[in-house]
Amino acid sequence: MARWGGTEVDPSEPDELYPPIEPYASGMLEVGDDNRVYWEACGNPDGKPALVVHGGPGSGCGPRARRYFDPERYRVVLFDQRGCGRSTPHASDPATDLRHNTTRHLIADMERLREHLGVTNWLLYGGSWGSTLILAYAQAHPERVTEAVIASVTTTRRSEIDWLYRGAGQLFPEAWHAFREGAPEGTDPTGLVAAYARLLESPDPAVRERATAAWCAWEDAVLSLEAGPGPAPYSGRPDRDQRAMVRICAHYFSHGAWLRENQLIDEAHQLAGIPAALVHGRFDLGSPLTTAWELDRAWPEAELTVIDDAGHLGGPATRRAVLAALDGFAR
Repeated sequence: MARWGGTEVDPSEPDELYPPIEPYASGMLEVGDDNRVYWEACGNPDGKPALVVHGGPGSGCGPRARRYFDPERYRVVLFDQRGCGRSTPHASDPATDLRHNTTRHLIADMERLREHLGVTNWLLYGGSWGSTLILAYAQAHPERVTEAVIASVTTTRRSEIDWLYRGAGQLFPEAWHAFREGAPEGTDPTGLVAAYARLLESPDPAVRERATAAWCAWEDAVLSLEAGPGPAPYSGRPDRDQRAMVRICAHYFSHGAWLRENQLIDEAHQLAGIPAALVHGRFDLGSPLTTAWELDRAWPEAELTVIDDAGHLGGPATRRAVLAALDGFAR
């Protein structure tokens, strides 16, 4: 059921993230196909297991995600999905083959990591692309998921891809025109994303560089109404991380993440018995609220909190809602 949240701040709610912590263990896990996945564990080794599933696809995990968890009560595991972050081989290298980098492979990697760490089941936390991967994993292995906390809900339906790479152009026509001109052979939204995917596989580094810059400029435009001071969300990343993330994004989105249209909503009944907190900004232009609302209706144990003054990147109220959910599940 939905809870429509606003901008009011309850002083009794947590307002700050937990203090920074460092991993007590980390490693590189062999997952097959010559891929090695970086992982780390933080907090209490005897605490409640939780897995952070990062977005992108291809963004990699960062230290800030550790701070959403009470380090006394959680055993927090973070990992870099194939081809990004500290995992190898890195997708920024054009020689890295992405054929073995699909949603199915990432689900298998998560299971292999769970077994490697001796975890029976765990809470899943993530947002944006991470929410798609959480849902796909939970539907494949519902017995391994105790709860889920999902922000900025997406299911990577082709209709969502169509919105992000065409529909949102109605709000930013000049930026979308520049994005469209960056891959003139694309004739429709799926074709446009696929055209970028081809450009990013070009043997010419200048072609790859132009395509990466154009993609990042468009993504930054979509988030421009909510991005604060500091580096731009996409083009402000280090060059190596930009190249990997854009290449992986185009690869996944041009294939509809290898999911049937509406698959994760249609199969939400498989999540029966798994409590979930969904947190979504009403003004999320990257992934409009409709998807979170539909998932909430299809998943009886899910509770949707809509943050009236937030977008895709979230904000203080989003942070408080996520912290409250994670603290609640820890109890």
